[in-house]
Amino acid sequence: MMAPKNTIQQQLQIVAQCSLFCDLAPADLTAVLQTATHRHYTSGSFIFNQEDKANTFYVLLAGSVRMTQITPEGHQIIVHFFTPGHGVGIIAALGNFNYPLTAEAVEDCDLLVWNRELMNHLMEKYPKLAINAAKMLAVRFNELQDRYRELATERVERRVARTLLRLTKQAGKKMKDGILIDMPLSRRDLAEMTGTTIYSVSRIISKWEQDGLVKTRREQMTICSPHGLVTIAEDLPPVKPAN
Repeated sequence: MMAPKNTIQQQLQIVAQCSLFCDLAPADLTAVLQTATHRHYTSGSFIFNQEDKANTFYVLLAGSVRMTQITPEGHQIIVHFFTPGHGVGIIAALGNFNYPLTAEAVEDCDLLVWNRELMNHLMEKYPKLAINAAKMLAVRFNELQDRYRELATERVERRVARTLLRLTKQAGKKMKDGILIDMPLSRRDLAEMTGTTIYSVSRIISKWEQDGLVKTRREQMTICSPHGLVTIAEDLPPVKPAN
């Protein structure tokens, strides 16, 4: 176990972004933070696996985490990416369940950790945490419904555009040439997130590069024209240049 790189004040700022701790008083947030332990995971290691006993809740301080699920048919799909400030494994705090997903460190990750018993104790002491946990589950459920609707009804190009826009909002970093999605992102990742093939994703991304919408290099993507992606995601008619 390695010591966290962030100062206590930095950790407070990051943890305050987590939906579980929304609107918690600063003194209460500090008290909750003091009960956490720290874990470090190297890139490519697994934080937990699908069907493991859910007994730990995490908040990501640094790095990024890929959440995947194996379907009954044996296919792997990427359900979510988490970046600093996100909570991982909230189901651990709500009952005697198994994790429905696998969490893998995409980069070296630092996380704060609370076990189920401690989290239940904190929810009894700070009821706002229990309310926020229920809201987190509702948001995740709605997100899954939206993903299902997209997979069932939308053409692939729209799904890819929507996914990139979500990642831009989640992990976007403004650069001179656009908005960098500040996490490793391969075309295989995009294919798994959008329920399509690497060939289809490669064809779409290559076309968008030619059109100046995106720019790629090894497992990195910069969105050069967010408006252009919105036009595709919402199936809007292209804007005609002024005469």
